Amino acid sequence: MISTLRSFSALYLATLLMLIGTGLFNTYMALRLTAESVSQLWVGALIAAYYLGLVGGARIGHRILIKVGHIRAYAACAALTTVMVLAQTLVDNLTLWLGFRLIVGMAMVTQFMVLESWLNEQTENHLRGRVFSFYMLVSGLGTVLGQLVLTVYPVLDLRMLTMVAICHALCLMPIALTARMHPATPVPAPLEIMFFLKRVPLSLTALFLAGNLTGAFYGLAPVFAVKQGLDTAEVAIFVAAAVMAGLCAQWPIGWLSDRINRVWLIRLNAIVLAAVVVPMWGLLDLPFWLMVGLSCVVGILLFTLYPLGAAFANDHVEADRRVSLSAVLLMVYGIGACLGPLVTGALMDMAGPGMFFVFFSVCAALLAWRMRPEHVSGEHQVDEAPVQFVPMPVSGQASPAAAALDPRIDAEQAATTMSLDDMEEAMKRAEASAGQQQQDGGQGQSQP
Repeated sequence: MISTLRSFSALYLATLLMLIGTGLFNTYMALRLTAESVSQLWVGALIAAYYLGLVGGARIGHRILIKVGHIRAYAACAALTTVMVLAQTLVDNLTLWLGFRLIVGMAMVTQFMVLESWLNEQTENHLRGRVFSFYMLVSGLGTVLGQLVLTVYPVLDLRMLTMVAICHALCLMPIALTARMHPATPVPAPLEIMFFLKRVPLSLTALFLAGNLTGAFYGLAPVFAVKQGLDTAEVAIFVAAAVMAGLCAQWPIGWLSDRINRVWLIRLNAIVLAAVVVPMWGLLDLPFWLMVGLSCVVGILLFTLYPLGAAFANDHVEADRRVSLSAVLLMVYGIGACLGPLVTGALMDMAGPGMFFVFFSVCAALLAWRMRPEHVSGEHQVDEAPVQFVPMPVSGQASPAAAALDPRIDAEQAATTMSLDDMEEAMKRAEASAGQQQQDGGQGQSQP
């Protein structure tokens, strides 16, 4: 196992450097704009533009991969990301910055596709879970280290953007110098959206709300913290504590979810999240140590929502459809991550920074109300349920290529599903299935 991880060291190092740069940028930009009295809506819009690029750039990234291959596609997109970050040091215009962040999202989703498909292609099936878990660990560690840079070097001038650009430029080197053969070109999984809307509506709701909360957290948690009087280093610790706690909670929560009813666990998670953030609504003046403690609890509850929702969905979908399912889950999660920062930013502008955690409580309460056991019939639960829980990155980054990397998916079935001919066949099957379900009077409307 150690030799396998060592053989992927270039990919892991590239991931680490990318996430250090991204984690540093998100917190730095929120702090800088807040110091300049820029509207929280603009801060939320910048993170939303980035997530929109992640969601919308997958098809473009796939075409680039087909045309020039993995290493050239990665190198070009890493260079483009570096240029967009440096462009912000030359242009002081928020509208243009939105465009820059959109382009960065589109470029980085291609980089994630390269890394994830590379890991998927060259990993033996019995090692996939451990390889993926280490990838998740590296992703989360990069995000945490990005925050900690601000504790060591707490400045908010253009030097921080230079630091971010350096990280994105350095992540080129491990890929450019790797001796590994690049993998075959990945083919996007078919998106059987209507089928999954009818089969797993509860899971899609959970992931949409989790996306809202995650996008809001990465975009506006630093704004909330600075409005509470924290300095730059303390803000970085506040954010890093949540990410690290969420990272450490993945395995114990996963162990628990494989042994008890997942819908109850998701509902309990949501109820506790809705309640634990109440002290941070702005009604109380909390000491720094208590804010960090509450941040850890929020991280545990927030960053386990996606993998719990994904595992619950996999419990009710057959193995040959799980690649497509993972792609749809990531898309729904990404759409939520686009909307969350915009809504939260607008609320904070209108009613103050405390609305940040009011938004958390409202979303968590909606999730708790929706995730009721009586909505689960068990009609379509697969024989191997509960499917093995798989930890997911807490960095907020994901690409559709991660669908095939999911260790819950059988490698042979994943390869079959990812072929072009079968993708077209699956899409026809989905259309026929949707038509048949309409004729049957809309059976299966609630998640089994």
